[in-house]
Amino acid sequence: MTALRIVHGAAALTAAGSLAVTLWTGLDDRGVALAFGLLIAVGELTRWSGAQVRQAAPLGTAGSLSYALLGADAGRPTQAGPAQVVTVVLAAALLGAVPHIWSGRTPTLDHLARRVLIVGFTAVCFQPLYNKGLFTAWNGPAYALLLVTLLGLTALCDAVLAAALARSRTRWPFGPLLREELRGLLGIGSAVCATGAVMALAVAVVGLWALPVFCLPLLLTQLSVRRYAAVRATYRQTIASLARATEIAGCTPAGHARRVAALSLAVGRDLGLTEGELTVLEYAALMHDIGQLSLLDPVPAGATAELAPEEQRRIALLGGAVVRQTGVAAAVAVMVERQADPYREQPVAARIIRAVNAYEEKSRDAGPGGPLRALEVLRLGTAGDYAPEVVESLARVLARPRAWPQRAPVDDDGRGTALSDPARRWVTHG
Repeated sequence: MTALRIVHGAAALTAAGSLAVTLWTGLDDRGVALAFGLLIAVGELTRWSGAQVRQAAPLGTAGSLSYALLGADAGRPTQAGPAQVVTVVLAAALLGAVPHIWSGRTPTLDHLARRVLIVGFTAVCFQPLYNKGLFTAWNGPAYALLLVTLLGLTALCDAVLAAALARSRTRWPFGPLLREELRGLLGIGSAVCATGAVMALAVAVVGLWALPVFCLPLLLTQLSVRRYAAVRATYRQTIASLARATEIAGCTPAGHARRVAALSLAVGRDLGLTEGELTVLEYAALMHDIGQLSLLDPVPAGATAELAPEEQRRIALLGGAVVRQTGVAAAVAVMVERQADPYREQPVAARIIRAVNAYEEKSRDAGPGGPLRALEVLRLGTAGDYAPEVVESLARVLARPRAWPQRAPVDDDGRGTALSDPARRWVTHG
């Protein structure tokens, strides 16, 4: 938790210092500050988060960065310094975050800490130099390139902060977390940076009326992303319903697929899988037993890990055929088909599903000592049945039950499973 304390402490000191300076010197250009504060507050009110999308406030972020890079208002130089920029952004963000804080839907503290630090960084890099006239001779493309460069550096700093906070809270590997944050910059992150730069340039020429005009494209982008998230949620709900078919038919115990998916996601995170690989892993883990629906004689308790290798492969191939008929992505069907192959020939996702499924089957009805005995059986099987790196990752995950994926697997109704639900208690207590 050291990184968490450092980031929160730095954000608190930055906010306190900025507020003190602003109270001492007063608020300059109050109309400009009010306009940007309103924009940021509205952006925070429309912030969204969920299992399918990253927490995001694109409009609030673009407005904050634009205010930090604002040098003039309709040709008239502004006087806002870094302290005032941070104070206005923080006050507006807090105002817009009130509904989120009240409902407890989002990790607001981390979000605000990152916002304060990245806005402070941008403002410190730009405002003092601009107010001293060092950028007066920068015209046209050179000035625009300056703003884009500063925003690029800011985006990199924000990615590092986000990865560090996630690493501190979850103990997942820092490298894959940073890679996913950087990959996210290529999507809506680039649109946010571009909008921030364009708004700063437009306000400098035509005034504050440029704010609502240039916010519209970002609002439409945000609406499109939300619709995409709704489609993804429906897709996940469909897969969750298909996964429950084996439970309804009595082929597998209730909740088995969800438990395997939850633990598989945690192992996948620990091994550094990308978001796309985690999605395939989750879907395949949910549907890994669907081949049992094609059997004339059901497997006792659905425990496929105790079957002969030939029978395991037959069920896996039947499952892959069923998955292909449902229209789910072919990559998911491949993982389902290959979960019973020798582990040296398996993709990583198939290795994870095989080991986690065996662990769940061996530990669920074995009493208080079952998890330890099941893990020992898996370790003894690393010579030929289970990948050693997956088994060791599983052991690490079980040793820290709180480090579960933010992208929790879907529940029976298609929603993300909360970290305090029975699936986590199962991992914690066996």
